[in-house]
Amino acid sequence: MHILLVASAFNSLTQRVHAELRDRGHTVAVGLALSDVHLRDAVRGFAPDLIVAPMLRTAIPRDVWSAHTCLIVHPGPLGDRGPSSLDWAIHEGVTRWGVTVLQADEEMDAGDVWASVEFSVPPVGKSDLYRNEVSDAALTAVLRAVDRFASGMYAPRPQDSRATDGTRSYLRQERRRIDWRSDPTETVLRKLRAADSQPGVLDELLGGEWFLHGGHPEDRLRGRPGELLATRAGGVCRATVDGAVWIPELRARRQPGQPAPFRLPAVLALGDRLPPLPADPVPPDASGRRGTWTDIRYEETGAVGHLTFSFPGGAMSTTQCTRLLDAYRTACSRPTSVLVLGGGRDFFSNGIHLNVIEAAADPAEESWANINAMNDLVEAVLTTTDRLVVAAVGGNAAAGGAMLALAADEVWCRRGSVLNPHYRLMGLSGSEYWTRTLPSRVGPETAERISREALPLGAEAAERLGLVDRTIACRPQDFPGEAVRLAARLASSTAAQARIARKKTALERQEALKPLAAYRQEELAAMRSIFFDPDAPYHRLRRAFVRKEPPTRTPPHLGVGVPGRRTAQPSATRDRAVTATAALTDVPGPTDG
Repeated sequence: MHILLVASAFNSLTQRVHAELRDRGHTVAVGLALSDVHLRDAVRGFAPDLIVAPMLRTAIPRDVWSAHTCLIVHPGPLGDRGPSSLDWAIHEGVTRWGVTVLQADEEMDAGDVWASVEFSVPPVGKSDLYRNEVSDAALTAVLRAVDRFASGMYAPRPQDSRATDGTRSYLRQERRRIDWRSDPTETVLRKLRAADSQPGVLDELLGGEWFLHGGHPEDRLRGRPGELLATRAGGVCRATVDGAVWIPELRARRQPGQPAPFRLPAVLALGDRLPPLPADPVPPDASGRRGTWTDIRYEETGAVGHLTFSFPGGAMSTTQCTRLLDAYRTACSRPTSVLVLGGGRDFFSNGIHLNVIEAAADPAEESWANINAMNDLVEAVLTTTDRLVVAAVGGNAAAGGAMLALAADEVWCRRGSVLNPHYRLMGLSGSEYWTRTLPSRVGPETAERISREALPLGAEAAERLGLVDRTIACRPQDFPGEAVRLAARLASSTAAQARIARKKTALERQEALKPLAAYRQEELAAMRSIFFDPDAPYHRLRRAFVRKEPPTRTPPHLGVGVPGRRTAQPSATRDRAVTATAALTDVPGPTDG
């Protein structure tokens, strides 16, 4: 079928639905719901058999839904309605939730039901939940609904008008606010998690107003409620009435006439406001004995080392790359034969930290420092010859983060992961040894096509291409354990020992043909020319992405003008500068301030 995805942003769920529908043979285009006019133009140009809206904040016009079947993905169970569905679910501490695919109708979220799937709600932030359990349930529901529509035999079920009205209001900041003098830690964590990553929890801190992003429990530190206690990995620890929580990121409240602020590591955001606080690091190999937050952890199970990392939004700053490289080198000093890199339930990595770069006094210099730190990390993985390295991609990976995974001997992905192994949408030529690793896995022609098309790939499609060696079908919370279990089986195999014995020779042979240093020099020369050219599109695209400037049109590589689609898109939409602003937010919740 020809399926048009209508979305407010090309976010993670929209990308996954896009990839999975294409993988099943459907012709798919995207129309960003920027206005009723844009939406009507997309429908007219593509003439879809079916319209699916994976993430939509606005209503579809009557003339569109009355002429076409339009399926809306609502992140709530049957009967739930309203714009803050997930926020309320986490805020109230529910343990079961659902996703419903319903038909667009006169009343929001009140149309006939095509599919509904329930799931368990773990104690994680909204963005993590959305990219994992919600995404899994939504994809199952969408595929079921698409199949039912294609059969022509299914009659969607009307919602029971006699049931209690499940419509709930927008969850405003007055309800989200934390009372540090009375709210127990459990309540504080629920409020923080319900607002992650949008809109954050508005709070007063050190004489300013800030949106707090992210929340994790602390097991030892204590102090006066509301007091800042320590720093760790860029985050700050704040006391509650019965414990303390770690807050990794902050965003200043927007002031009239000022540019839109953006999320930053809390220590960096506070800057000179931050009083002298003790650093409270947790060594990666000690993290398993603590009930606290840290972004890098290391554990061993027999002959398997497991180095996990979890950076907010999947972005890796210069400092984070350096810290992870130190942890990697320490892990490589341990007597293991297999090292699992990654394996968390959320993002693997999205490459360099565009927010930190945008906030730097000299973004060009910080871009250069960040990309070199990423290259150092990837080079360490590529030159590891005394053990097998497995990249365990539990969540999504993009750009340099995808290339970090490809540097490993094997890439294992959870079946719900989405890969974006390309750079061009940010106006970059690419780095992290991609000109070696990507063609070596998929061949030069396919590597060129992937880079040019710049479309998301589902894990199974990536496996067929050779980007991924194994896909693992499991729940998000089960992926780390599955990765370690499979790695233990690999470590005990005679084939693994033989592969390790051949790694050094293979690297020497490759170095004789073309050394890694040559790839790095070529790639970084091109990147440097972009970073230090103030007129390069990268700077405009980065700024638009970081500051969440709304796009003015659907990016041409996603819209109805893609070769093979039914009609050509108007040339006015072929402005490459909009491509990076297509994925502005990753959760369906509205924003504040």
